[in-house]
Amino acid sequence: MNTAEQDLRLEMLNSLLTTPHRKLEQVAETHQLMVEVDPLFYGHLAVWYQRYGDVRDHKEVFVSHLLTSGMADHRGAGFVLLQGLPPYQVARVIDFMKQKLGKVPRSTRTAVRRYLTRREQNPKQFDRAALRARKAIKHLYATLHIKPGARADAILFKNDPPDGSLAKVLKQIANAPHPSEQARLIVEFKIPYAIATGSIQQLTPTVLAALIHNMSPQEVINHLKSLKARGAMDHAEMKQLIDDKLGKAQTDTRISAFKAQVAAETVDVDGETTAKLEKVTDKQVKRRGTIGKSTALLVDKSGSMSSAIEVGKRLAAMISGISQADLFVYAFDTFPYPVQSQGSDLSDWERAFKLIKAGGGTSLGCALEVMCQRQQKVDQIILVTDEGENTTPYFAETYQRYCRAFGLLPNVVIVRVGHAYKLVENQLRQQQAPVETFTFQGDYYALPNLVPLLTRPSRLELLMEIMETPLPIRH
Repeated sequence: MNTAEQDLRLEMLNSLLTTPHRKLEQVAETHQLMVEVDPLFYGHLAVWYQRYGDVRDHKEVFVSHLLTSGMADHRGAGFVLLQGLPPYQVARVIDFMKQKLGKVPRSTRTAVRRYLTRREQNPKQFDRAALRARKAIKHLYATLHIKPGARADAILFKNDPPDGSLAKVLKQIANAPHPSEQARLIVEFKIPYAIATGSIQQLTPTVLAALIHNMSPQEVINHLKSLKARGAMDHAEMKQLIDDKLGKAQTDTRISAFKAQVAAETVDVDGETTAKLEKVTDKQVKRRGTIGKSTALLVDKSGSMSSAIEVGKRLAAMISGISQADLFVYAFDTFPYPVQSQGSDLSDWERAFKLIKAGGGTSLGCALEVMCQRQQKVDQIILVTDEGENTTPYFAETYQRYCRAFGLLPNVVIVRVGHAYKLVENQLRQQQAPVETFTFQGDYYALPNLVPLLTRPSRLELLMEIMETPLPIRH
């Protein structure tokens, strides 16, 4: 593999650490370059990411490029993957293809027609989709000039839903004279929180409890701020319902690993609920795999490196929770500070990093120097930094001494934060040291994407795993 090809593949993996928040153009250029330069790898990466990735924006861009690819295998895989997306994501895929890629091939129109027809053929599925994503489904019919069936047309466009449809039930709920009747219909027909709150003028405790009963664990986390504002956290029975949902969120495979932590930080809830949200994050992170290599996590705490400390504590929680080998954690400026936690939960690492404050000069090699003196041998070094250093010992020189002392060649993963340089990366490459870099510019939702890169024995094995992921075949 020549250097340019290797760097492009790693740049593609690096881009997966960003969270565009629907600004898909921020990642489109890298996707476009990869699909042109290495379409074979791109196709397998697209399918692999649908299984293991966390960021929905990337999934949409992957499917878009597969559907517009000049390779029949790509278009077939995109056709199949599109069928598994929720309606709002299908609509985003089509809009991205139109606005950024400039085309919607006939095969894509066929894929969307099949997507909509299959849902029309299952009234329960169609009603549920139309209730949650009415605007997106209407958009798909209209923008691709697909004629809806009579029942779909009545629900979506004529605002005359037939008896027995969920749209009709929603009208009945809005017009029901008593909260008890509204609550009964909400529970019986599993009306979503976001839909009901837009249709019911007054949410009584009875109705609100019914809505919480219907919510999935992820929906509770997503709407926690709204629930608190409506008084749910102050009502004992509703608070218990919420706590029960948060308990189930720990093992729910559909939970975003860091959304619970973000909710804990942004919603003013009591200590008990905060602890439950942190536990959700901890459990979800630990589902990501296991690390069999001894690892050093070195976190830059020099001036302006507050962001590195925040990333570092979350990486420490992820790694410690899934590591089956030694883990050494240091924060450093011109002097290394060993960081030890009493447990592997994020809350434990929050406490361990509590007194670590950004400030001072920068010696990227000082922590590795101490590890050498203490005979702390590792197979992998994760360096969270902007790569700027102004004080000895310097990292590249210390790394050489470390390798000679132990007869090892640890892989170095540089997680760039802030206004990053390429100083250390370039020095290590000149030494032909195994180094990979990942620029963290997104938020913490994307950080778990690093885990698959750390759990494989080598980067080559990860690339081979991606290449061995089969493309689904259209039938």
